[in-house]
Amino acid sequence: MQNLNVGKAVISPRLPVVAGAYTTVTFTYTAGHPIDDSGYIKIAFRSVSDFGRPQFEQPQAPNYCTVATTGACRIAPRWDPKGHTRPWGRALWLQVKGGYLDKAQSVTVVFGDAAAGSPGWRIQTFRERTFEFKTLVDPIATYEFKELPKSPTLRVVAGEPARAVCVAPSQLRVNEPFAYHLKLEDRWGNPTCKPKTVRHRGFGEEGVRTIVVRDKATGLVAESNPIDVRERESGVRGYWADFHGQSEETIGTNTIRDYFTFARDYALLDIAAHQGNDFQVTDAFWTTVNRTTRRFYAPGRFVTFPGYEWSGNTPLGGDRNVYFAAEGGRITRSCTDLLPGKRSRYANSPTAAALFRRLRRQRGPEAFAFAHVGGRYADLRMHDEAVELAVEVHSAWGTFEWLVDEAFKRGYRIGICANSDGHKCRPGASYPGAGEFGSYGGLTCVMARELDRAAVMAALKARHVYATTGNRCLLDVILTTADGRQAVMGDVIRVGPDVPRLDVRVVGTAPIETVVVRNGAARIGTERPYEQHELGRRIKIVWSGAEVPGRARMCAWDGELRVRGNEIREVVPVNFWNPDRPIERVSSKRLRWQSSTTGGLAGMILTLARPAAGSVDIATVQCRAKCAIRSIGLVPTVWKCGGLRKQIEAYRLPDRAPCTEFPFCLGLTRLHEGDNPVCIRVTQEDGHMAWSSPIYAVR
Repeated sequence: MQNLNVGKAVISPRLPVVAGAYTTVTFTYTAGHPIDDSGYIKIAFRSVSDFGRPQFEQPQAPNYCTVATTGACRIAPRWDPKGHTRPWGRALWLQVKGGYLDKAQSVTVVFGDAAAGSPGWRIQTFRERTFEFKTLVDPIATYEFKELPKSPTLRVVAGEPARAVCVAPSQLRVNEPFAYHLKLEDRWGNPTCKPKTVRHRGFGEEGVRTIVVRDKATGLVAESNPIDVRERESGVRGYWADFHGQSEETIGTNTIRDYFTFARDYALLDIAAHQGNDFQVTDAFWTTVNRTTRRFYAPGRFVTFPGYEWSGNTPLGGDRNVYFAAEGGRITRSCTDLLPGKRSRYANSPTAAALFRRLRRQRGPEAFAFAHVGGRYADLRMHDEAVELAVEVHSAWGTFEWLVDEAFKRGYRIGICANSDGHKCRPGASYPGAGEFGSYGGLTCVMARELDRAAVMAALKARHVYATTGNRCLLDVILTTADGRQAVMGDVIRVGPDVPRLDVRVVGTAPIETVVVRNGAARIGTERPYEQHELGRRIKIVWSGAEVPGRARMCAWDGELRVRGNEIREVVPVNFWNPDRPIERVSSKRLRWQSSTTGGLAGMILTLARPAAGSVDIATVQCRAKCAIRSIGLVPTVWKCGGLRKQIEAYRLPDRAPCTEFPFCLGLTRLHEGDNPVCIRVTQEDGHMAWSSPIYAVR
């Protein structure tokens, strides 16, 4: 049976298909060896793909599939989202029943059979050169599956341009020439072509600038991120990084080379790293990781770091992102479960504590790590300040302020970072699509003296970083003591009994809503660029939180809103990332939606016909919230829903959107003995957020 002919599989048509579109694909398997009664054919797909779930019961509904055979048997289909070995978790099982499938007989599956009115099968929402129908057979009915030597693949391409994005440097000197980039994306965030580079001779005066650019072919218009133009530089610049994502060699899609190419050329990042789950990173692929980061490293243009994700179970330490200052570091895994023969020439580290010890002691390039929440979440009872430099507050998995708060409560000195943890090969521009990743991927701004590995590492070790939910806003946070000494985010500074001053400047990519100043996990105050008397007819309603810290964190907020005694004139969605699931406007008084959160927030801004008339009734699967509209004010009305910080909030906004630039100063009157991690959290009207790393004021 060693030379068993397992047959062949083909698909038609083989033309490229548009990401997120509905289509029909016919898959045909032809047996090379008879398949016994109760044997199987299995078609496995990548776990991270967000195509429509195949169904066999509703001929007129999306994703309807049919199965036929030329054999003297019937085929029983069964869909299993965890039906095969990672990373090919999604699987369609086709069991032979009531006979057998003989040699040269076939089984045909029509994915998206439109004959009875189904729109077809919705293809995944992101590009992939080789979307594979991995085919395996169990001919002897022993559950011993044999993979076909070659499985059919489909190319998934971007759709038509739906929006324009302009990316520019965040900081420049007066009269410094620079380049900015215009890129076009389809409705799911896929680049439709390579970004256009435009040269600019520079700005002649200080101040915050943006560039507005129009694509001639499509008419799409984009405004750049804010650009801080200064006469004199502070000695550092903000460089944008996504330290965390995977490719097809582990559980992602497309290759590691595609991954770094996208980060540099399409997301226009300055810094990137790759993080494959350690138990899938073979020794050979670890060599590839190092070879690829070396190839892409270009000081002054693009900085890369070799690394991997240590993926121990949470009680053993949970997810940790591990990086090396240069190539040549030794990988040390949590386990070797998915390695060939479960073997490696490198020693394992079964706990995070063992990981930190091994990283600290090994020879070669210096290692550093971030605590992370992904499939598993980091257990911060294990921590080594010399190695673990930051806590990841946001990724495509969600928003995790609770993990940062735990680090503060434990007295750790940490930076705050955000990354994508994207699996769709879009580092730096990681849209959630239609799958389980409910958030847009984050970015880390690294305040470094140069764009090279040594300078970036020095900034990370000094905690000179801030985190965003993917936007490129500007943050300046400076603490000044009574005797004139100053500290910036990440610094440690001793303060006396006098009151130090905190100077903050935020320049958003959208109007600023609030800036919360915190001392560790405790809130010092909330600053707004508007006051009570400026509030008007706009009401913001948001829901947020998660069910649990682990994998089952996704929280459903499907629901509806009714207004009585008033009318809704305008609805602006907040963090409704799935274009196939917009807020449905049933009438001028009623809205309906499907939404979920994984720690972050979503919601809407309503403009009402009258500012204080009537009431609002919000009904979701989590809870019901009712109140008089006149009672909604500057301070949020909050309905708590249990779980992990699950809640609904309603508050009022000015009729005119507040400014995008917001400076303020604050006296820090309530400092206690020891470390005071003073930091800020910014919330924009559009739902984007940012977090500064703390300034550690030591009294």
